[in-house]
Amino acid sequence: MKLELMKVIVKSVSWGDRTEILKDGTLKVNKKELLEHVSDEENLKSIDAEIALPGESVRITPVKDAIQPRYKVEGGGQVFPGMVSDVESVGEGKTIVLEGAAVITCGRIVGFQEGIVDMSGKGAEYTPFSKTCNVVLVFEPKEGIEVYAYEKACRLAGLKAAMYLAKCVHEAGVTPDKTETFEIPPFARSMKEFPGLPKVAYLYMLQTQGLLHDTYVYGVDAKRILPTIIHPNETMDGAIVSGNCVSACDKNSTYVHQNNPVIRSLYERHGKDINFVGVIITNENVTLADKRRSSSFAVKIAKMFGVDGVVISEEGFGNPDADLIMNCRRAEKAGVKTVLITDEYAGRDGASQSLADAAQEADAVVTAGNANMIIDLSPMEKVIGFTEYVNVIAGGFDGSLKPDGSIEVELQAITGATCELGFNKLGAETW
Repeated sequence: MKLELMKVIVKSVSWGDRTEILKDGTLKVNKKELLEHVSDEENLKSIDAEIALPGESVRITPVKDAIQPRYKVEGGGQVFPGMVSDVESVGEGKTIVLEGAAVITCGRIVGFQEGIVDMSGKGAEYTPFSKTCNVVLVFEPKEGIEVYAYEKACRLAGLKAAMYLAKCVHEAGVTPDKTETFEIPPFARSMKEFPGLPKVAYLYMLQTQGLLHDTYVYGVDAKRILPTIIHPNETMDGAIVSGNCVSACDKNSTYVHQNNPVIRSLYERHGKDINFVGVIITNENVTLADKRRSSSFAVKIAKMFGVDGVVISEEGFGNPDADLIMNCRRAEKAGVKTVLITDEYAGRDGASQSLADAAQEADAVVTAGNANMIIDLSPMEKVIGFTEYVNVIAGGFDGSLKPDGSIEVELQAITGATCELGFNKLGAETW
């Protein structure tokens, strides 16, 4: 499978009479047409749209999801299969990408499980979405609507908006600024091409604990699946979509799934010092029997491919830590080396146990940071959304929202701050 990402660089966003990209990199958006395209009169009382640009004194909260605008112009299927397009397999052909732009969805869905994005100030240093040019959809539900229907309506509206923006830019006849190509050979051929390199797979854990802790694969709730194989390119066409209302810091937004840095890093090393053989997706369950079933199945797939090692990434914390460690222990006992990617909840002083579970086999672990660290956010001139949940948001507490509009919260409240795929703004030093 060969996929070409045709990237159009977006440097700014503003409202206009037509949705198109200007020569200076400004994405013009017809607001009326956008809102008509994503309207849902059955479930939503209102949808509004705002613009938030890097460096502005703007706060967005409570943030639900972030999506990168993409549209397939050649090849099988269409982006976000099973959601806003047909369920045909994706991951090959050509896809338009609006690089530097994002659709942010914002609304009181669960409230305490949504996050904060600051476009400037201290908070902007911890979220990757302070550097994207954002079209923000703000939702108000109809009275009496069930929260599941509300979440679905917001999720679909965000995906429709992202697809609409990229489609309009393509239809306006834009020339991409650059093209990236992603291709790995079939497994049998790769064994012949790279006989001396260690075979590495990616074990991709998806949040599926239910109660709005959901991830979708081709439109299917991933807690209903057994672990399976997907081509890494499929993630880039939106085959995996976030439906999560979990802690903002380590929620894998749809944007993150589209730009999974673990997959990109494995691609970069493929044929050099590793043979990247593919992606195994698995779920994070709540019962011990389901955890055992999925962990056993995932490791069985890795063994069938004869891999030497797996990179395992987690989503969430607490209960999913048990899945992470179980996957690690089973793989190591099967002779498959592991590297784990997670984050920590080590207390505000960093002195507490970082994970809810541990094992001696987990001796190669990458951390994305301590989500309990306290951060002070300065007041912003403009707030998009609603601030009433700040005191109860995950990472907040009584008194987090100050009278002057400043906020004191744990890093847990910042969208993407400790992303366990490494899609964040934290770094590390070797010494």
